[in-house]
Amino acid sequence: MKDMSWEAYRIFLDVARQGGLTGAAQVSGLSPATVGRRVLQLEEAIGRPLFLRSQTGYRLTGDGQALFGQLLAMEAVVRGVESWRQEGQGASVVRLMAGTWVTWLICENFSAICTERDPFRLDLSVSERRATLAHREVDVGIRAIQPSEPTLVSRLAGEVAYAAYRRKNSGEALAGRWLAVSQEDAVSAYLRWPHERAEGTIAVLVSRPRSLLDLVRAGAGLAVLPCFVGDLDPELERAGEEIRALRHPQWIVANGEDRHRRDIRIVCDRLFRLLKSHADLFAGKRPSRI
Repeated sequence: MKDMSWEAYRIFLDVARQGGLTGAAQVSGLSPATVGRRVLQLEEAIGRPLFLRSQTGYRLTGDGQALFGQLLAMEAVVRGVESWRQEGQGASVVRLMAGTWVTWLICENFSAICTERDPFRLDLSVSERRATLAHREVDVGIRAIQPSEPTLVSRLAGEVAYAAYRRKNSGEALAGRWLAVSQEDAVSAYLRWPHERAEGTIAVLVSRPRSLLDLVRAGAGLAVLPCFVGDLDPELERAGEEIRALRHPQWIVANGEDRHRRDIRIVCDRLFRLLKSHADLFAGKRPSRI
């Protein structure tokens, strides 16, 4: 144990946060096989199982939960020191976590969130999992459920609607050819929908939600997408009505203690304005051109 590096613990944290090897590999830049091997080495060094493994992913054991909590506390201290150091140098970092498609929208409108004149750096993290702010892993997050943690503050930014999409003018040729992410990576309701409603007709599995859009554009099949993504794409059309069961609110969340930090307040306000400016599209109201 005395030779255990922080890198080993960081990989453990990636697997715990992402719920499996594939997500952790995407975050860390390592292969899933390498991530799995590192986790086994850590378990052997500690002498305790840290994860329960199943076809649906990796779940922390009791010992894993205990280690996870201790490492989160260590991260919080390190990040606090780093923020203090950066503020003393006149610079700071705002860590923003959002899902695949809100991140896509932010990237398409990046100057609305961060500009070259801002005295802070924006660290943008992409994850379908719920943003965790309690231990300062993230400064600002987007959630589908209003937070219940008393230390967090939230702001409702509208609702998100979903529908099935196909390549325009493909008609019924794609009926019964569903595109989906693997069950291990299906952590959101819209990603689970094909597995729950059309499991026997899934034609292609991918590990990243972003690949669904590329495959639909290529005419590979049908995929469930947020309406603000599918309706904005001139190459796509809805393959049916909105899937009402998937509609959910969208909240901007931050730590209450950080609400007065100028850089965080700026990012939250700009993010709110961006999301509200697209509120009709998020809610499934189609653009006038459609």
